[in-house]
Amino acid sequence: MMPQRLQALREQLERHRLDALIVSELAHVRYLTGFSGSNGLSVVTPRKHFFLTDNRYKTQAAEEIHDCDLIVTQNGLFQEAAKKKILGSARRIGVEGEYLSALTFSLLRTLLRGRKIIVTTSLVETLTEVKNSEEINCIRQAVEFSDLVFAKILQIIKPGVQEFDIAAEISYWHRKYGADADAFEPIVASGARGALPHAMASAKKIKKGEFVVMDFGCQYRGYNSDITRTVAVGRPTSEMKNIYQTVLDAQIRAIECAKEGVAAHAVDAVARKHIRQHGYGKYFIHSLGHGLGLHVHDPLRLSAQSKSILQTGNVVTVEPGIYIPDFIGVRIEDDIVIRRIGCDVLNQSPKNLLVL
Repeated sequence: MMPQRLQALREQLERHRLDALIVSELAHVRYLTGFSGSNGLSVVTPRKHFFLTDNRYKTQAAEEIHDCDLIVTQNGLFQEAAKKKILGSARRIGVEGEYLSALTFSLLRTLLRGRKIIVTTSLVETLTEVKNSEEINCIRQAVEFSDLVFAKILQIIKPGVQEFDIAAEISYWHRKYGADADAFEPIVASGARGALPHAMASAKKIKKGEFVVMDFGCQYRGYNSDITRTVAVGRPTSEMKNIYQTVLDAQIRAIECAKEGVAAHAVDAVARKHIRQHGYGKYFIHSLGHGLGLHVHDPLRLSAQSKSILQTGNVVTVEPGIYIPDFIGVRIEDDIVIRRIGCDVLNQSPKNLLVL
């Protein structure tokens, strides 16, 4: 698949009138070369493809990289990339603006004096929106690990347990089951803290009668999973059950309409309309979902502002939520693969309200 990806990227370079592109985001470097280490650059020109790293990764890079010239250097990678043997006579050189620090950009302006630096956005991301079967299988495996973790942590959630403890168990069991790493710091929020969509785990102890919102994922061979489940500890009130069911029904309706050719904003609208009709519209405060793959948040968005049309091979999350300050939060999230007819739901964890 590497040559196809490289050809597609070169077409992007031609479209943007670039003589070269310096790829610095490690997830994108891996996508183009296969390198899984923590220090590398990819430089793509119309005819050549270079991968640069340091001596620590000499053996690893030789084993992993594909379809590019390996350069192992004792210099800084950007200093090496700026040399004539790599860039040749290139005049318009693209950089990944979203992933460069101001300091690195300033360094490149010095190193590439006399050449024009073009700040690009989403050149590689555009190529990654549609996943092939190998990529989908990696995501599927990551999702399976997270499903196993959810089943495991259900055994430890009870009154008196700290959110920190649950987050630690999530990370431990991800690695125990075979994941390469957490996709992000696990979110564990109980009671009123559940109304904070991105609340980090705290020392708060879970109490009887509360909901616990858990949002977590893992990485496998460079690809990510992302799941959210909300469970009740002790018997929930009728209002809590109603809020939960509203979120679940909104998610099910959105998933049912997700398929090739449907506008991303239309999927968001289905879930948003359902929640609004049940009186909780102002408490659904984020987009319905996002792309998933090399990054936990790939560029594709299921949002009211999105102009994207879903394609076969897109992988997105579907995660409606209701967040009532100082009271409660509920979110339910699955990862889905868009197909010509319908979609595949990758997560197998139960979504009915679990009372522990």
